[in-house]
Formats: sequence, structure tokens, C-alpha cells
Amino acid sequence: MTTMHDSGGPRLGPYIQFDGLPPLYRPETALPLAHPYGPVRAGRFVTPGGGRLGIHIGRAHHRVTLDHFGCPAQTTEPKTKAFKQLALAAEGHCVQAGCTHSARWTPGERRPFEVIRDGVELTAFVRALLAIEVGDFAPATRLFDSAVAAVGSPPRRSKRPTP
Repeated sequence: MTTMHDSGGPRLGPYIQFDGLPPLYRPETALPLAHPYGPVRAGRFVTPGGGRLGIHIGRAHHRVTLDHFGCPAQTTEPKTKAFKQLALAAEGHCVQAGCTHSARWTPGERRPFEVIRDGVELTAFVRALLAIEVGDFAPATRLFDSAVAAVGSPPRRSKRPTP
């Protein structure tokens, strides 16, 4: 199965079916597969749910991106709610640490997150992302509950745009 993707970005060629996962660009088939219980390190990976996971380790915050282009199964309402809850959990730890940015959250097929280095453990955050992909919302709920307990109330999104 091949289909074309025309997002206006660089032309990577057609999507191809890969190892039973949703279609990927041909160069993405060379990315390592992220194992839900494997080590978490910087780089780009293909997830068990067919997404592309990008992890950038920063000094204050880690940037984590997850996209599911070509996979509508990952954009269902329960999964969207769980991904948002996970973004708010990261923001709750930022509020506790005194950071001034708002939660990095966008619904849809591409989801960027910022995780404070001294807040949510990166491994726990990434494993919660991967668990949501396969329909397990418990890890995201636990991270959100710990953020609420640390802050004292659910974190609120500010009205200003994300930097």
C-alpha cells in the first residue's frame, strides 16, 4: 500500500506499509522501534502504535513530539483527552517549579510536549505516551494526579500563546 502525503513540507515520497504499522515514509522505516519498556534517549523513533516519536533533551525542558500522520485510530476522543491530560501533568510540574510558559498542547495528528527536567521523569512521560497509543490511559492519569497533588488544583492553561 502506498499513498502520497502532500503537507507542503519537504517531499519525502509516498507512504509505505511497514511491519503491520500504519503507513510511514520510506526513510522512516529505518528509524528504530521504540519499545514501551526500553530505555528512553534522544532521537527519532517509530512507536508501537505507528507514530513518530521525537525526543530532544534540553537543559531545563525536554521537548517530545509525537505524530500520527495517516493514522486516524490515534486521534479518537478518549486518546485526545488522555494526551491533553498528559500535557497538563507536565504543565503542573512547571507551575510548581515556577516556569512561566503554558502547556504545549495541540490536538490532532501532531502533538508537541514540553516536560520540565526536574518535574515529570522523562521515562515515565514517554511510557505514558506509548501506553495511550495502545489504549492504556492509567499512566497518564497517574502523572496528572501527581501534578494535581503537587500544585493543589488542576493546572490552568493561560490565554497567551505558547512560545
